[in-house]
Amino acid sequence: MQERAARTRQAVLEAAADEFAERGYEGASLQRMVWRAATSIGALTFHFGTKTALAEEVSAGGHARFERCLGELAPAPDPLRELRTLIGALARLAHEDTFVRATRRLEADRPGEVPPLTEVWLPVLRGLLDRAHEGQRLRPGVSPEDAVALLAHIAEGAMAVHGATRDGAWDATRDAAWDSVWDSVWNVVLHGLAAEPA
Repeated sequence: MQERAARTRQAVLEAAADEFAERGYEGASLQRMVWRAATSIGALTFHFGTKTALAEEVSAGGHARFERCLGELAPAPDPLRELRTLIGALARLAHEDTFVRATRRLEADRPGEVPPLTEVWLPVLRGLLDRAHEGQRLRPGVSPEDAVALLAHIAEGAMAVHGATRDGAWDATRDAAWDSVWDSVWNVVLHGLAAEPA
């Protein structure tokens, strides 16, 4: 019986993540969640009680998946290479993981009520930039604070762009195209726009 209850709970959570990712908090329907999970409204309310409780649980799942992704990143001797890998991994997760997409949508819909995902990844990004600064890998005159601001915007943009298509239309060709664009963008970030003065 407990195993069946756990399966039902997980099915409801996954259905809720899909619903929140697609429709946001206000547009999400408990009835559609029940239909997606192939269960009853009684089962949903037994496990979660309210839509707010479901949103909190989905958001916690999104945070946990981000933390797991960051924990699995292989450390690199060069912090700038590791930064590139970090932002690419965040962008992929924002596309591939329904709980992360749902968490980002809930965060936008309910500011202040849903803990921001930046709490998970921004300290890692900042730590890598501090390492780059200490190792004299940053251009002279570039402060870690300015670099954090720039790369935080780039990471958010990469997650928004990479996560824009979420209906299964994303294929290997599109993934490869995104990787190529990301390589070009990262080269601009590393080398800057302006030519060296004569």
